Amino acid sequence: MTPPPALPTSSVVAGDLRALTRPTAASGRLEGIWLRPSRGVAAVSTAQALAIAGSGLQGDRTAARARSQGPAGGGKRQVTLLQAEHLPLLAAWTGRAVLSAAVLRRNLVIAGLNLLAARSPFADQPLQLHLGPEVVLEITGPCDPCSKMEAALGPGGYNAMRGHGGLTARVLQGGCIRVGDAVRVALRSLA
Repeated sequence: MTPPPALPTSSVVAGDLRALTRPTAASGRLEGIWLRPSRGVAAVSTAQALAIAGSGLQGDRTAARARSQGPAGGGKRQVTLLQAEHLPLLAAWTGRAVLSAAVLRRNLVIAGLNLLAARSPFADQPLQLHLGPEVVLEITGPCDPCSKMEAALGPGGYNAMRGHGGLTARVLQGGCIRVGDAVRVALRSLA
């Protein structure tokens, strides 16, 4: 009897991994825009929004807070993003037939593009997320669920969202975004 072939050892070296994590030509689509006027108030769906560099989305409480704090107020959580493909999973895990993005209170719902791949593992190879012809975001980290998700989704809601809560971003270049806009990942120039 012939032994099974040996599993290959990791042949991906740092140079290969850098190439693998560079953006591809694939693009996604902006499926939804949600503004949160203030804490505890229902998120409002809109067909378009104005992204303000260093602040967030006009009409969202995060942008209002950033503007009131002056030049240092922007922070890393100016905009929150959610992977559209996660909505059916979250619905199933919380015993629902359908789950509206409004319940999750994330600003932008993106489909057709792996949002996690929009954050480079290499500091010297930063990536940017381009929405439509004007807006540029930088992914800053995970948007972990908070305890409010247990109340919003019912028992187990917090755990259902772990790893699927989306991402946070800062607005590098402002402009108008619209539902249906193309979303793509690009290398940021370090010049």
